[in-house]
Amino acid sequence: QVQLVESGGGLVQAGGSLRLSCAASGRTFSVYDMGWYRQAPGKEREFVARINWRSGWGSYVDSVKGRFTISRDNAKNTVYLQMNSLKPEDTAIYYCNARTPDLYSYWGQGTQVTVSS
Repeated sequence: QVQLVESGGGLVQAGGSLRLSCAASGRTFSVYDMGWYRQAPGKEREFVARINWRSGWGSYVDSVKGRFTISRDNAKNTVYLQMNSLKPEDTAIYYCNARTPDLYSYWGQGTQVTVSS
């Protein structure tokens, strides 16, 4: 089992920044990559960003490219999502995700991000 704990959400004005953190514990050696998803009210959960745990290679949904940056600290088993130039449409609950090589997923409890206009 892998446990994920998110932090760093909050309320920010449009154009502002937030940094989300996700600390992994447990069988972290089994993790292949980690990422962030978000779910806005009345919408389905969507992919935001993902990072390969070993290579550090990241990928992003088009709507956040150039504004969000995903990174990881292997020593701390922690992944970060730096969010800049935030927009009201970024408002959502952000969930941390960890996947094993066979694509089994673990999820965090979620952290609320609210961007006011």
